[in-house]
Amino acid sequence: MTLSTAYWCVLIAALLPYAWTVTAKASGRGKFDNNDPRGWLAHQTGRSVRANAALMNAFEAFPAFAAGVVLAQLAGVEPRLIAVLAVVFVIARVLHGIFYVTDRANLRSASWLIGLLCVLGLLGKAAMSVGGIV
Repeated sequence: MTLSTAYWCVLIAALLPYAWTVTAKASGRGKFDNNDPRGWLAHQTGRSVRANAALMNAFEAFPAFAAGVVLAQLAGVEPRLIAVLAVVFVIARVLHGIFYVTDRANLRSASWLIGLLCVLGLLGKAAMSVGGIV
């Protein structure tokens, strides 16, 4: 694995929320109302609402992940380690969304934690590479 692997993972993570958007719209009751998408969503239940929550969470997780990859690379962290953490993050986040949509809360929380640990690993290795804690 190379640093380009990690960059591809950033692209995948950036696009992931949109997969859950499609799922939310396709899973809802009644025809999706593009004139009032939030109003339409407010009347949904179950899978559609969970897919929307997955997309919001994916948007929330993305900035720290992207920053972690970039900061680790700028700090000179070994590219293979960056790539491994990035791949594990993406796998965890895909599973997080699947577990969210399928209403598997414990597995969702576990995959969320794995993704968070990858981000903390990237940021921590970046900080340690430039001098550690001051």
